[in-house]
Amino acid sequence: MSDQSTQPTALPPGMDVEGTLLSLMGIVVSEASPERVVATMPVKGNTQPYGLLHGGASCVLAESLGSIGSAMHAAQYGKVAVGVDINATHHRAVREGTVTGVATPIYLGRTTTSYEIVVTDDRDKRVCTARITCQLIQAPPAK
Repeated sequence: MSDQSTQPTALPPGMDVEGTLLSLMGIVVSEASPERVVATMPVKGNTQPYGLLHGGASCVLAESLGSIGSAMHAAQYGKVAVGVDINATHHRAVREGTVTGVATPIYLGRTTTSYEIVVTDDRDKRVCTARITCQLIQAPPAK
C-alpha cells in the first residue's frame, strides 16, 4: 500500500515503517513529536465483512500513534516504549475515504506515558476515541 517514498520525514532516524503493520495498512505519518502525532489511514483494505472500517484497524492506528509519541519521549531517557494498555470507543461507522488520527499526550513521565488519540473521517466527524498507556523500559541489547 504505502512504501518508504510515501512516508514523510516526520519520523526520527531509526524509526522505519517499511515492512511493518503500519505499511501493510497504508498508515502514513505526517507529523511526529512527543507532543503530537498525526497520521492517515485508508478505509479501503481495512474493513470488516460488512464493509465498515474495522474497529481493530482504528485500534492499530491509535496504538501506532501513541507508541510513536511515547518512543520519541522515551528516547530522551535512553529508553524504549512498550504498550501496556489500550482502550477505544467507536462512535460512528465509516465506509470509504480516509481516516485521520491525532495523538496528544495526557501524561509524559519517566516510566509511563498516556496518549489520547482522536480518529476522524473525511468530514472531520469523530469516528473513534482511544487511549494508550506505554511503559518506558531500558532498551533491550542489540542483536
